[in-house]
Amino acid sequence: MTKDELRAELERQEQRYKDVYGGEVTTYAAQPDPERKPWRKRASILDQAFAQELQKIEKELKAEEP
Repeated sequence: MTKDELRAELERQEQRYKDVYGGEVTTYAAQPDPERKPWRKRASILDQAFAQELQKIEKELKAEEP
């Protein structure tokens, strides 16, 4: 089914609804897709411990340098 055929079918259904049920059809614009934020990996406990150890080593190296 092409877009044109789909539009024609929807128009027929809308007209039938109005004729048979006497109802009112309200059309809405499509909602935009939400913006996707980049995925970020949360640091695990091991990652945090590794980062702390790196900081500790860097501080020790800076302290040892004259």
